[in-house]
Formats: sequence, structure tokens, C-alpha cells
Amino acid sequence: MSKLKNPPGFPCQRLTMPATGCDEIRRLVQEDKANPIRKIVFITGTRADFGKLKPLMHYLEQRSDIELHVIVTGMHMLKLYGSTYLEVKREGFTHIYFVANQHANEPMCSIMGNSVCLFSRLIGEIAPHLIVVHGDRLEALAGATVGALSNTLVCHIEGGELSGTVDDLIRHAVTKLAHIHMVANDDAAARLVQLGECGSNIYVIGSPDLDVMRSDTLPSLQQALAHYQIPSANYAIAMFHPVTSEEADMPAYAKAFFSALEKTGDRYVVVYPNNDAGTGAILAEINRHRENRRFSVFPSIRFEHFLTLLKNANYIIGNSSAGIREAPFYGVPTVNVGTRQSRRYFCESIFNCGYHEQSILDAIHKAKSYTNCRRSMPFGDGNSVEKFALALNSTGFWQTPFQKAFVDIDVCTSDEPLPALCLETAA
Repeated sequence: MSKLKNPPGFPCQRLTMPATGCDEIRRLVQEDKANPIRKIVFITGTRADFGKLKPLMHYLEQRSDIELHVIVTGMHMLKLYGSTYLEVKREGFTHIYFVANQHANEPMCSIMGNSVCLFSRLIGEIAPHLIVVHGDRLEALAGATVGALSNTLVCHIEGGELSGTVDDLIRHAVTKLAHIHMVANDDAAARLVQLGECGSNIYVIGSPDLDVMRSDTLPSLQQALAHYQIPSANYAIAMFHPVTSEEADMPAYAKAFFSALEKTGDRYVVVYPNNDAGTGAILAEINRHRENRRFSVFPSIRFEHFLTLLKNANYIIGNSSAGIREAPFYGVPTVNVGTRQSRRYFCESIFNCGYHEQSILDAIHKAKSYTNCRRSMPFGDGNSVEKFALALNSTGFWQTPFQKAFVDIDVCTSDEPLPALCLETAA
């Protein structure tokens, strides 16, 4: 990933951690009795975003000046993908809502419309002071839309990222609808400034899932293997998601992917794809290989168990962001297949390849030969909850204006005019 050249006087909120660390969190939890009770709504639509948001939710659930509300929707509510709403329910949040916004194979544009209608009614009943959304999913876009149109502050977690697919369009659209931004690193913050966002509303907190990754409460490998009845500790993880702009090609891509896995002779923990357009072709290919004894197939895996399995995997293969963000944190090599993550940050433990079978096999060989295993930490160092707490208690956070203003920056580096398409009328 090339480093962005930050604009002159590049502004964003630098959250300096006090030396006491977690003591500051306890102080913030205890010193809130004089403050008004504020309602904060979190929207979670997938197993992935819940794993990232959960540490922030649990922090807020402790505070007597915060009333946490959790809307559970999207893939969580689909039996096909493991009914992961049960994972959220187990956390025991006081105010939780289960909202089915789609049926299997419903078009993405229809899901978007359903979500706006459902969230609008629920948000209207809760009347929150803040809506928190994450990343680049339709549920985040719908939640941000409802907040922007109802004069409710919207906080977007992990905006400013690049991936390379329609996810970029959704993520940047959420940015323009959100009022407050909590990003993983300075590069993401700089992109938000390029998008015209006010630097004083951008907070660099890192990626919240790293807080869980570095914790000492994860299950042991033996516990994770036993829970999912995985017969061997010698395995790799396979996660292959659809690319919506390449939907017509997904059957061929999925066939080549799983054919390559078969030819390695390795054992794989295979996790279902997300429910974007094209997922049916991947699920069909998984079903064709389900009887392969070297494939342990799961619709979903609990976040903490997944982290343990990832930490101890020989490598991860596919096109999941877990291979780009989480695997390098553990020093686990990644085989990144195709275009879905083409614009992400790539460290030396990530081996990119095309969709063709031989290209995949060559990259697997490189990953299995990789011995460096140095930890890469471009997305924070595991103290996002503390920085999130400092942001909420910082001067001006709750005074963020509903009316956004586009902030121009000087993008010219020479006297040459900016390129633009010139449309001339006929004489």
C-alpha cells in the first residue's frame, strides 16, 4: 500500500492514551453519573462486523450514562448462513432487536430498500442520539441513510478503506452520510479528508477486532477443534466470497478455486461466503465437495473460535478481508485470490494470484514456503476500545453538527489545471 501524501496541516483527532490505559476506561465508566443518558444504536448485519463491533458494544453496556440498543439484521437472520443472530443474543445486551430484512437470494437493491424502511421505523421508536455502523455492507448504508435524513448523528467505523469492488462505492457513500468517523489508521483518515470530511470529526482508533485478537480470553486450539469437530490441528482456512461485478464468472472461479484446494492434499476449514450476488455459485461448489473428508465445512464460526483457528492455521486462502487484516496480525500467510481485495494493504505475508487453478496452486506453494511469520500491525495495536471511549468523552463529540459541510483542500501541485471531461455543444 502506498502511503498517501497527507494534505498540508492534515487534521484529524489524535487520541493520546493516558499512561494508566484501562484505568482510564474504568474512570470513564464511573464518572458518568452527572451526564445525561444518551441512546446509542449499533447496527450489525454480518458475523464479520459483529466481531469488530462487539468490544465497543460491551464497553457501552457498562456505562450508566449510555443506553445501548443493538439492531441485528442481514445475514445474521438467515438460517442458510448459520443463524448467527444467536451469537449476538448470547452476549446478553439489554436492548436488542432482531430484524429480518431479506430472504435468500433477494437482489441487493431490494434489500437496501427493505432495510431503510425497517430501520426508519425502529430508529423512530428508539429516538437515539447516535447510530453506529460499520464498513461497507448494505445495512450500514441503510442505517447511515436513515440517520442522515432524520437529523440523527451517524458514526461510521472503519471508513476510508480501499478494497476494489462495489464495497468501495458503498463504503464511501456511508462516509458522505456519516457525521463522525472512527478509522483504522492515518491512510484511511487522509482519504476521508480527500472526500471533503472535516478533520475534527475523524478519530484514528485502529481496528476494534484487534482488541479481541490480543486478548488472553480466546478459547484454546483444543477447545476450538473440539467444538467444531475438526479432526486435525494441521489445516488451512478457506473463505471465498462472490465479487458482485463478476457475478457471471463466479461459477468458473469457484470451480477453479475448489479444484485447486483438492489438488493440494491439504486439510481445509471451509467457511460459507457472504450473501452478495453470486454466492449461489460458490455454495453449489462447496456442496459438490462436501463429502471430501479433508474439507470441514461450516456456515459460520464464532468470532473468538475463528480467531483461534486462524492464529493456528498453516495459511488462509480466498478473498476475505480476514486474510488481509487479521492474518498478518498473527503472522499467518495469506493466499489472496482474484480482485475482491485488489486495492487493500498488502504486507509481505500476502501472496496474490489470479482465479486460474495453476495460479492458485503456485501461490499456495509460496505461502507454505513462507517462514518469516513476522507480525504486521497496520490497522492498530489492540487498544481501540480505550480510544473509542476517549473519543466519546472528548470535547465537542456530542456537539457535532447535523448539517455537514464539504471541506475543500488544495489538491493542485502545479499550475496545471485539474483534468476534467469537457463537453462541447455542437455548433
